[in-house]
Amino acid sequence: MAKSLFFYDLETSGILADSDRVMQFGGQRTDLDLNPIGEPYNLLISLSKDCLPDPAAVLIHGITPQQTILEGLSEAQFMQLFHGEIVVPDTTFVGFNNIRFDDEFIRFLNYRNLYDPYAWSYENGCSRWDILDVVRMTRAVRPEGINWPTDDKGFNTNRLELLTKVNNLEHSNAHDALSDVFATINVARVIKRNQPKLYAYLFKLRLKSEAAKLAGSRRPFVYTSSHYPSTLFHTTVVVKVGEHPDTNCLLVYDLRHDPSPWLEKNARQLADSWRYIPDRSEDNPPLPVKTMRLNRCPALAPLGVIKDLQTQKRLDLNLEMIARNAALLMANQAFAVNLRQAVEILNSEQQQRYQTSSRPVDTRLYDGFYDIKDKLSLNELHKHESAAKIRKMRDLFNDPRLKKLISLYLARNYYTDLTDEERESWDEFVNRKLFKGGEYSRLASYFNKIAQLGRERTDKRSQLLLEDLKLYGESLLPLDG
Repeated sequence: MAKSLFFYDLETSGILADSDRVMQFGGQRTDLDLNPIGEPYNLLISLSKDCLPDPAAVLIHGITPQQTILEGLSEAQFMQLFHGEIVVPDTTFVGFNNIRFDDEFIRFLNYRNLYDPYAWSYENGCSRWDILDVVRMTRAVRPEGINWPTDDKGFNTNRLELLTKVNNLEHSNAHDALSDVFATINVARVIKRNQPKLYAYLFKLRLKSEAAKLAGSRRPFVYTSSHYPSTLFHTTVVVKVGEHPDTNCLLVYDLRHDPSPWLEKNARQLADSWRYIPDRSEDNPPLPVKTMRLNRCPALAPLGVIKDLQTQKRLDLNLEMIARNAALLMANQAFAVNLRQAVEILNSEQQQRYQTSSRPVDTRLYDGFYDIKDKLSLNELHKHESAAKIRKMRDLFNDPRLKKLISLYLARNYYTDLTDEERESWDEFVNRKLFKGGEYSRLASYFNKIAQLGRERTDKRSQLLLEDLKLYGESLLPLDG
């Protein structure tokens, strides 16, 4: 197959990729000119018994657990389709905020179902891209020819349903996965048509090697990210100020800010200022340094894109001040050393938190990479479709996570083929997950949230959905009540 884009979107049971689940998958392949290739995908994926959906999420997309069970594929069945039909060479996977949301769910979906969590997005010429950051940068530096929405308070917003509305684009059912896919394609077409050079440049920067060419130099460049304020169009000018222990990352400094106060601080003080603290006071500002992840398609551009005074005024950027700040940073090599040490301090603290917490195996994707032997064994495992053959492969794995995941994988996807001992173990696992804590258990919290939403949301659609959710929760209660 020639190079192609695969636009996709998910509707999920909640917002936590490590513990919530995909309920709907919508997708459409296109060529590089955004013309459709083949038929779209619109699939439900069945929720397993150990996952309770967030009632608030269901009120948004309207998909109930009962629907997924009656009409959906199991996760194992969906993964076979995903790797058999969708993950083909030279595919760029695209969405609207997929880098930070949908891709994370797909990664955990692969992990939970005994596939390499990462290979789908980079092997055989595959890559990722995100239209949301393309939208943000286009609005910031090349807004001409496109209508840009504001929210009901007059603030800048780039919500998909509002972008389609102000540009008269088809988007008949927001928060339906396939409808959102077609809306994303339409938005991409508008940008490609009106700002083709920027569109092509950002498409090239989806590759880590290309992003590194611009970001890895010691020259200032334009950077658009959700971490910067919407009032400034999420855009600033940054410069690389240090290496990061993770080779996929760089440390960049926001040149809107005078670096002088920070150059005097040691590594511990920098680390203290880097931690997230809500509602920081003015006399305790956050460190204006960001970890830029080159493998997450950062929206970057050379300084030349803001050479005109109108753009500088709109973004509230003073290039003379930026040049002075950059010169101060470049003249102080100790800052980069202290910054690297600050990263190591924060990383060490995070590792200690992970080590002292007892986390379910489902959530431990980022505990490490699989070795070559385990990757080969995973490939072999998916040549088998019987629980008996999959069960025998448990002892072939080196990674203890995989040994535990096989039991959960069989229970969720091959329940009728479980041994009596396995079925009893699974039922105990579900009971612990749903009922542990009595009146403070997950199921009790689930019912409480349904009741709370029922008082707040009195429209007919919400009431019907909440009633279905209540019935689903009741179906999980033990027969003895």
